[in-house]
Amino acid sequence: MSLFSDRLEQHFYNAFCSKDNLYCATVIPSGLQEPRWVSVNRRLAEQLGIDPAELSNPVLLDMMSGNAVPTHLNPIALVYSGHQFGVWAGQLGDGRAMTLGELSVGPDGELWDIQLKGAGTTPYSRFADGRAVLRSSIREYLCSEAMHGLGIATTRALCLVDSKTAVYREEVEPGATVCRVARSHIRFGSFEHFHYRNQPESVRALADYLIQRQFPEWREDDNRYLNLFENAVTQTAIMVAHWQSVGFCHGVMNTDNMSIIGDTIDYGPFGFLDRYDPEFICNHSDSGGRYSFKNQPSIGLWNLNALATALMSVLESEQLIAVLKTYEPTFLSHYRALMAAKIGLESVAEGDEQLINQLLELMQRNSVDYTLFFRSLCNFNDADQSVRDHFIDRDGFDQWANMYLQRLQRQAWSDGQRRDQMRKVNPKYVLRNYMAQAAIKKAYAGDYSEVELLLTVLQSPFEEHPEAHHYAGLPPDWAEKISVSCSS
Repeated sequence: MSLFSDRLEQHFYNAFCSKDNLYCATVIPSGLQEPRWVSVNRRLAEQLGIDPAELSNPVLLDMMSGNAVPTHLNPIALVYSGHQFGVWAGQLGDGRAMTLGELSVGPDGELWDIQLKGAGTTPYSRFADGRAVLRSSIREYLCSEAMHGLGIATTRALCLVDSKTAVYREEVEPGATVCRVARSHIRFGSFEHFHYRNQPESVRALADYLIQRQFPEWREDDNRYLNLFENAVTQTAIMVAHWQSVGFCHGVMNTDNMSIIGDTIDYGPFGFLDRYDPEFICNHSDSGGRYSFKNQPSIGLWNLNALATALMSVLESEQLIAVLKTYEPTFLSHYRALMAAKIGLESVAEGDEQLINQLLELMQRNSVDYTLFFRSLCNFNDADQSVRDHFIDRDGFDQWANMYLQRLQRQAWSDGQRRDQMRKVNPKYVLRNYMAQAAIKKAYAGDYSEVELLLTVLQSPFEEHPEAHHYAGLPPDWAEKISVSCSS
């Protein structure tokens, strides 16, 4: 048996199955036919203390495809509920995900969930097949690593497996599995589930488990539940601020897709901005635009209000309301700082918010590419203003640029220092939909090289990567026709 599987511990299983299996159900994976590696994330493996040589072990391939689960592991699927598109959906749960166990990492024994997505049905599959197709699996595998490369809190992906298993969506597609790695897979909807079932003792037990695992320093603190909610509010605000700063649209911010610890979770119909458009909707299923790019900050607060309702059995209303009031200032302070850094400011000063908003309005009117512009702005100076070529209304840009130059003159950084700092926060590469589609097209033909290329590039998106320079320009015209939905 592989050392990897031997290191998977069952704290998760034991904690959740100790009370009449309220929190989860034991499951048995259904293996894929003729599985084969698409990609293995060696960088993450090393961070988890896994010997890269072990990744070629055929025993591990069987494990990651659901074909052979070691007998000492007890895979589980978690139950949760949630609000979907603002409507209470009732019981949901891990319909195509199974947690194999927890991996103890590092000298402090930090625990990370090891989860398979696409390994068959669970009691929460809701008449679905529990499978994941290669297309959506590639998107999740690449985007979770892309977000990590951008410095945004997220779940990770250890490996991706293709197969001969036929899965029907709009058409027959190859089935796949993704091995997801996360500090926790507990969601806002996990607490909602027990609140709406009128099981306050289970809400409390879940909170205690989370504190025991993630925040042991709070175990004896009388304010431990308040600390937990404050952390959820703060980390969610910071996460969404980061999304907005890099132009990321999650696409389906249901409460069951919100991590209690503030990690980006559940990559489905996501999208990065091409041209800057606050009204951008990346999810074809979101006909009303509830989860548009501009709405993400307010939806974050809406979801936290739903979480607050679920925690009313462990916290007073006054406490919950007071904490919720901190969300907006936390979001705004982080967002302003991130955007100031994107335009090369050492710190946020009076008038900077107006300067940034004027720029964004100008970008919107001129349909300016979000990522390309900010990367090119790194090279801006009063002698070379070629960045103005991004704009149709060049006079409008010149007016803004004059204000920008005046602002830059009030700080100590040289042009070189500013450029270097800006290149650390303005990525050259993000996972645009057409890039993922290029990798998908090759993979469906049995060529996984583009997945590997994009993985390398997206893990260090601020670097130059000349081998991927063709991905650093404007997206092709056909990219606008790519449609993703909740089934993607």
